[in-house]
Amino acid sequence: MNNQATSEFLQNYLTKAIAMVLIIVGQVLVVTSTYQLGIVGTYCGDYFGILMKERVTEFPFNICNNPMYRGSTLTFLGYALFHAKPAGILIAYCVHLVYESAIKFEEPFTLKIYSCQKQNGKAVN
Repeated sequence: MNNQATSEFLQNYLTKAIAMVLIIVGQVLVVTSTYQLGIVGTYCGDYFGILMKERVTEFPFNICNNPMYRGSTLTFLGYALFHAKPAGILIAYCVHLVYESAIKFEEPFTLKIYSCQKQNGKAVN
């Protein structure tokens, strides 16, 4: 992205301020979701049968279901805006599309895991 063309239109203080807000909000979402899930929960613990006692609903999960994906996307977009790179904005949009595709598979899987767990009345750590 650093070698791509820079947009004159995006080179202003307002864009940089918006970019910084996006980066900060994005990183807060990523870091706090990692904290809530822990390392195992963050890196596919559900897929290997290592489950949380119940689905995490504390911040940032109480404001959105997929804070890591949303936070990463906001960070990428903020970085592209900060550096005034239209190619970076396009890349951030592509990342968003990939994450949305992943959510279509992950979200039903996660709901199924934790609804079955609740029905059976058991919690696996």
